[in-house]
Amino acid sequence: MAKENSLKIEFKSHPHPRNLHQHDGAESPRSCSLDILLQRLRAIDAQDDKLANIMDVVGEFGTFQRRLVALNFIPTFLASFFMFADTFLFTPQKPYCNTSWILAVGSNLTEAEQMNLTLPRAPNGSFLTCLMYMPVEWNLDSIIQFGLNHTDSCQNGWIYPEAKRRSLINEFDLVCGEETNKEIVHTMFLAGLLTGAFLFGFITDKLGRYPTILLSLLELVIFGFGTAFVSSFNQYTEWLMGMHRAYAFILGHCFFAMGVVFLAGLAYSLPHWRLLFLLGGTPIFPLICYIWILPESPRWLIMKGKLEEAKQMLCYAAGVNKKTIPLSLLDKLQLPGKKVASASILDFYSNKDLRKLTLVMCSVWFAVGCNYYMLSFKIKELGVDTYLTQLIPGIMEVPARLCCIFLIEQLKRRGTLIVALFQGAIMCFLSLTLPSGKDGHRLRWLHRLATELKSLVVLITLLGEFNLAASITIFYIYASELLPTVLRATGLGLVSLAWAAGGISSLTLVSQNIAILPIVLGCLSASVALFSCSSLPETHDQPLPDSLEHITPRTRSISEELSNEDVLSDDVG
Repeated sequence: MAKENSLKIEFKSHPHPRNLHQHDGAESPRSCSLDILLQRLRAIDAQDDKLANIMDVVGEFGTFQRRLVALNFIPTFLASFFMFADTFLFTPQKPYCNTSWILAVGSNLTEAEQMNLTLPRAPNGSFLTCLMYMPVEWNLDSIIQFGLNHTDSCQNGWIYPEAKRRSLINEFDLVCGEETNKEIVHTMFLAGLLTGAFLFGFITDKLGRYPTILLSLLELVIFGFGTAFVSSFNQYTEWLMGMHRAYAFILGHCFFAMGVVFLAGLAYSLPHWRLLFLLGGTPIFPLICYIWILPESPRWLIMKGKLEEAKQMLCYAAGVNKKTIPLSLLDKLQLPGKKVASASILDFYSNKDLRKLTLVMCSVWFAVGCNYYMLSFKIKELGVDTYLTQLIPGIMEVPARLCCIFLIEQLKRRGTLIVALFQGAIMCFLSLTLPSGKDGHRLRWLHRLATELKSLVVLITLLGEFNLAASITIFYIYASELLPTVLRATGLGLVSLAWAAGGISSLTLVSQNIAILPIVLGCLSASVALFSCSSLPETHDQPLPDSLEHITPRTRSISEELSNEDVLSDDVG
């Protein structure tokens, strides 16, 4: 009897498709928008989503889900440390050769006098800090009278007069030809990002969300492999429904941005880079307790044929939320078919719909990565302090990501992504075209103009990072809702290759000192991405796809949906 009453309530809560058609026809006959069309399809599909019905009974956002989201915030906050700590290990230095030999004949010399007597000068009057005058067996008066002539490279190390903190540069003397190649460092960083995201994404879909988290924890403790942890942990949003899933992503990214702010403050206050890693990495060890806390994703368990384990997890979650799942509802859960179980990475090539979806997401991710890194290089080129280049964008990214909450409610996923990416690309274009005053690749007269416009360029660059930060958050939400459960983590890892490719491409072009190349790449990639977004379906309020069969009707372009609109309207009517 209770089952019949619940069915009646559910039936009354969803208007009949015929009534929907009549109501819409009163406003605009035979002109339903794509969103209304998808709502009709969603209303039909939702009745067959048995797992969604069970999740409704468990509770959309009960104690169990709140605890899971809170557990996500901790490693996300700490992961920013491992991703950006290297920024503060190679802070710019202004050293000069150690010429303390002259103090043996003039112990009362000031630092300025010592430099003037022992360091050669360039034609413009500045010191050649990587050269020194060779020691001589003269007295101080002779040195002052006749001067020194024979120069050589630094023989006794370097002095760092402005260094207030111990970094890798002044500890290992990475100066005067021994500097680290920034291009190689950035390339290795991006290579680590794409390797970790792709590898752990593949492992997540094969072994499950829970064992991958434990493996990521081990890697995080030993190697500081933070990105792998975050990429895997995001898959636990499969426990959440509808807007709660989007809110969890947004808040998680806000904690990541706050982690960057915390890192900048910690790096500024600590005098040694070893202390920075010690204090920043120590909080990782208590996360070992996640072994006994984290549950496995029920969607993944069902897709892998582990039906009983999935039921146990669902009952456990319901118990934490003080709910009870009717046995009749649990019995409706069924194992997936053979086609679902055999899903592999090769489906990204062989499955037409999945291949199209992946290519579109890769184009978007490439454009976001390309423009984001160009803005990062731009703000460093403007001479902004190293700590401020992390602190200010980190602070601005928090409201940028929080704005996504309002935008996705008004513009949905696709509209928000298009608006944020478009604005970010415009800001990137303005930032790159306005003069920077850098000699060698800008006109001379622009140097003076750049000095006057520096504040404006910095503001435009930060606004660009503001919009692209929102694009990153929306993309993660959108991509996780587009990809099927059986290949969701692998797909997210795969499209991360495009992000790394965009970053490496922007780094390569910026290093060429040809101003037009970054502008062309940024504009071209953004144009392709914005055009491709029109082929993506809207996922707002739709259930997560579990198998490859579920994405087939969802990946049709807007033109195809609109062309079939009249046919569907006639069938429903």
